[in-house]
Formats: sequence, C-alpha cells, structure tokens
Amino acid sequence: METAKFVQMKDGTKEDYLLLEKHEKKYIESTGDRLIKFMSGLSNTLEGYQITRLEHSLQSATRALNDKASDEMVVATLLHDIGDELAPLNHSEYAAALLKPYVSEKTHWIIEKHGEFQMYYYAHHLGGNRNQRDKYKGHKYYKDTVDFCENWDQKSFDPNFKSLPLKDFEPMVKKIFSRKPYSQ
Repeated sequence: METAKFVQMKDGTKEDYLLLEKHEKKYIESTGDRLIKFMSGLSNTLEGYQITRLEHSLQSATRALNDKASDEMVVATLLHDIGDELAPLNHSEYAAALLKPYVSEKTHWIIEKHGEFQMYYYAHHLGGNRNQRDKYKGHKYYKDTVDFCENWDQKSFDPNFKSLPLKDFEPMVKKIFSRKPYSQ
C-alpha cells in the first residue's frame, strides 16, 4: 500500500494529503460497520446488573423502534451508552460526540444530557441531587430528554424483555453513518 512520505506533518506535500484524504474517506464510510462490531462485543457488563450493556442498548433501541421513533433516534438510542466502556465518567458526552456529525441538534442534545437526566431515578439514593436535570428546565429539548429517559432508557434493564437482535439495527446504523454529516 502506498503511504505518505513525511515523518512530520509540517513536511507533508499536497500529494501526501490527497492520498491520506482518499484513505480517510474510505475509513469514514466504514464507521457503521465498526460500530456494529464494537457493539457486538458488549457482552460483558458492570457487576450487579441483570443484563449486559449490549442487551440494555438493544432493549432501549427496540422500545424506541416500537414507539415509531425516527431511524436517527433509534440509532442514537442504540448507541447512547457506547461511552460506558471507555469513558464511564462522561459516557453521555462520549456518545454524543460520536453521533454529532450524523444527527440533528435535538438528538445530539438528548444523548449528551441523558446521563444527568437519568440521575432522577437514582441520585437521591446515593446522597446526590436527583433533580440535576432541573437546571435545563425551559430548554427546548428538556421534555424530549425526560421522555427519552422515562420511555426508553431507565426501563431497559429487564432480563425478561424480548429485544430485537443487533443485526436488525445494522441497516439503520449504516444508513445514519453513511449520510452526509450535519453542519452544526
């Protein structure tokens, strides 16, 4: 395979960067495939949960699909906790950053803030502020984020729920991650 000639970026030529751009475009086009592969590996979980992170994601996305959410929102719901593996202390922001080029401002905001909104269900048990989300009251996507958490996220830890398999979401993931990025 042909490679760039430089060892420092400042020494790169136009030809080097055209070559790299060609490879980068091809790599970007396969993002959906890499995401599906990563998600399929989420068969482990944090200790204490009755289901895996993958199953939680599948349950959440299945609920969104059953509620006739847009493909974009179903995919965002599937990926909303993808940051748990590598960024457990800011998983919402991680997932939102991954999705940002491909989803609307609304979907991005919901995913970015869902972690704080989820605190409503548990923070008070741990001495925290369950009303952390109230600082966003009045925001145009506040209610949408409350609904996301209530209807799809917080209730998707059920070992008896029949979720769709990951392969059923694969076409949607590929569709969302192959479309032209939003300019936000």
